[in-house]
Amino acid sequence: MMATQNPIEQEGTYPLPEAQLDRFLLHLEVNYPDAESELAILRLNRGEALGETHHFDSRISQREIFEARRQVLSIHMAESIEKYIVRLIMATRSPNTYSDDLANWIEMGVSPRATIALDRAARAHAWLSGRDFVSPEDVHEVIYPVLRHRLLLSYQAQAEGINGNKIIDELLKTVASA
Repeated sequence: MMATQNPIEQEGTYPLPEAQLDRFLLHLEVNYPDAESELAILRLNRGEALGETHHFDSRISQREIFEARRQVLSIHMAESIEKYIVRLIMATRSPNTYSDDLANWIEMGVSPRATIALDRAARAHAWLSGRDFVSPEDVHEVIYPVLRHRLLLSYQAQAEGINGNKIIDELLKTVASA
């Protein structure tokens, strides 16, 4: 499932409770398209309005999805990478052990769902990169969309304009890698 989130300033939009946010695997930040992409969107939309069809088969069978999932979950992850993921997660739960900034910014650490999501997303990143093993760089590539919506920021962090990305920057800086 995919969902979009309108800016909170728009009428009729409300933030989801943490328990619901935690059920989303990733929180991707999507910016406005560049001029070339905007032009392609305009032309595609006009063509669709005129009844033009674009012939491509985007159907993927259930068997193919299950096989891809099996392959992703079979990607090798060294114990040192598993322990690194756990250290990153634990740093959100005991931030005072790692950094005064983290301790001041994090109200509540992430749940076990975050650990599972970080593991699976790192494996998927490695698989999509054509490798049969997970590297620390795979973890770094996916940690932002996996954690940014799961971190519960303190009032102090919000008042200082600190966001989830800044907290993740600090996590990566202070938690020793694999």
